[in-house]
Amino acid sequence: MIENNKFDKSFGPVGTSAGMFLFIAGLILTFFHLAGLILLLIGAFVGFSSTSTLIDYERKRVKFSNNLFGFIRIGQWVKIEPSMKIGIKESNLTWRSYSQGNRPLDIENKDYRIILLDSVNKEIMPIKKFSTNDLAKIELGTIGHQLGLNLY
Repeated sequence: MIENNKFDKSFGPVGTSAGMFLFIAGLILTFFHLAGLILLLIGAFVGFSSTSTLIDYERKRVKFSNNLFGFIRIGQWVKIEPSMKIGIKESNLTWRSYSQGNRPLDIENKDYRIILLDSVNKEIMPIKKFSTNDLAKIELGTIGHQLGLNLY
């Protein structure tokens, strides 16, 4: 069984909104002029690109991928070794944009992620994302047991 865990949009919430706008504008403009295809492609790339992690429990491997246009997965499979560990890390992302009056608009995103660590406790990749620490702790034990990993 392969589990897909979605993380963040590649260009943040503001970039995603701008990409959607370009995509819709390109879609409408394509009916009138072929130059709309350029807007359509740029909008699809910016609006739909994201990151995710695939977990293959049967083969004991994980894959962090960048999803170009939302469906082209770019990444490599990492085989789970017995010396690896998993742990919880708090993630604080802040996306900053500026209005026409040059005032900053900050969008904060705080969550907890289960991360894969190597034998010297160096972070390899995030595995799963949760809104609260309690949910992450519950799932940490489950994933650790299914992949045969020690907890950090």
